[in-house]
Formats: sequence, C-alpha cells, structure tokens
Amino acid sequence: MASRPDGNDEQAAGHASPHLDEKERDQASAHATPRALVIHEIVREEGEAALARKPSALLWSALAAGLSMGFSFLTQAVLQSKVTPGESGVTLIGAAGYCVGFVIVVLGRQQLFTESTLTVVLPVLTRRDLRTAAAALRLWLIVLVANLAGTWMFAGLLAAPTAYTEALAPMLEHIGRGAYGSNFVTTTLKATLAGWLIALMVWLLPNARSAALLIIAVLTYVVAICGLSHVIAGSVEAAYLVLRGLADAQGYLLRFLAPTLLGNVIGGIALVGLLNHASISPEMRGQQ
Repeated sequence: MASRPDGNDEQAAGHASPHLDEKERDQASAHATPRALVIHEIVREEGEAALARKPSALLWSALAAGLSMGFSFLTQAVLQSKVTPGESGVTLIGAAGYCVGFVIVVLGRQQLFTESTLTVVLPVLTRRDLRTAAAALRLWLIVLVANLAGTWMFAGLLAAPTAYTEALAPMLEHIGRGAYGSNFVTTTLKATLAGWLIALMVWLLPNARSAALLIIAVLTYVVAICGLSHVIAGSVEAAYLVLRGLADAQGYLLRFLAPTLLGNVIGGIALVGLLNHASISPEMRGQQ
C-alpha cells in the first residue's frame, strides 16, 4: 500500500476501515490532508533548493519575477479605467488585476522576494548555523535587487510616451500615488499584513493541489482590496511616478521602499516563518 504523506504507515494501517480494499485505501490516503510537519518539510525543501541555486540563476529568475509583477499594475489600471472611470480608491473589479502578476510569478516558479522570506528562513531555523544564515542573506540580497530592477524596467515601459501608455497614464498615476499615501508607521503596518498573507500563501500551496490558482488569486486579491503594501508589486507603481517626474528618488526610498520592505520581512519571517516553525518543532525533536 502507498505510504501516507506524513509517513505514519503503521498508524494508517491500524485505523484503516475494514470495508475498503487496498486500492480504495490508497485513494483515501492520497486525498488525506498532510500534517503541518509535512508541509513544513515541503516548504523547507523548496528553500534548500533555492539556497543551492547559482547566483546567476537566482538573478535571472528574480529579474523575470520583477518584470512579471508589472502586469499587476498594468492590469489593475486597465480594469479600473474601463469599468469605473473617475472613481477614487481601489475598486472591487480593479483589484482583480492585482492578482495577475502573482499568478505568473508563483505558477511560473520565478523567484519572488516575499516568497523567499518564508521558504529560505525554514532551513535557517532548522540548521541554526552561520553558513546557512549567510547563504540566506546572499539569496535575499540578490533576489531583492533583481526584483526591484525588473520593476523599474517595467515602469520604464509604461512611462514611455506612446499612445497606449498615455491613454492609461491618468489611472496609472492615480494608482501609483497609493504607494506614497501613508506615513512610515502606517505603511510598515500595511506591509506587515501583506507579508503575512503572501507567506501564508506559500504555506498553503503544498496542500492546494488543483486549487493553487484560487489560493493565489484570493489572498493577493485581499492584499489589493485592503490597500496593503507589497514591496515588489508596489515598486512598479512607485517607480512609475518617479519616472514620470511626480515623485523623487528620496521619496521612493524613504516613503515607500524602507517601510514596505521592513513590514514585508516582519510579516513573512516573524509572523509566519517563526510561528509555523515553532508549532511543529516539538514534533521535529521527537523524531530525532
């Protein structure tokens, strides 16, 4: 009989229904929800694989992710301009466009910084050595810089003076101002909640099966409709205003990047990584 996802074959056999044949028990086991320890191991192994990647591979994957996130900004602007012209704030329909970039990045297996705050921190918490911590810091630096470079490149495309971009410019500028709309503390709080949700998305995906697209769409939609701050998605918006001359580099760094990055890291590492690791660490010690 096939092994259960959590590896407890003897326990599964001891509680198997006598009314099921071997094939039916295999089917039931395949549809069983894996334990938190199994999900932790899946996410940790993703982190180990990321840490083992060459810097050049990380760089190109992260650059692609930054570019892909630009489609969240573009699609949201298109939807809001077509459905509710002149209406202020994020609309229910316009927010759906925010999901597009995340769907491309996650299903395309591109390297996104806010995903890495969870996947890479688990090997650090498990091994607890300086070598792993240094490798994680190197990965975060490469991915963050490449992600941001990709967002500036996409923002540059949207800022180019063409008939297509000029038609969308009023809505792009309207959405872009949201990246600068709060003070440092408020932006940090909104970014913490966003980092929390994105890291939870990573935690949920191993058990998602065919519902992966739905989970990505729902959680990122919540980020958009609640006006939360994401350092990579928001960077396209903030960079666009800088390139259009409506904001300056200092504002980008101090009003947007610093508080948003801080909040996303707190949400991803502290509220999801540490708490979820702490919840299964007694089981990990029990298996040693």
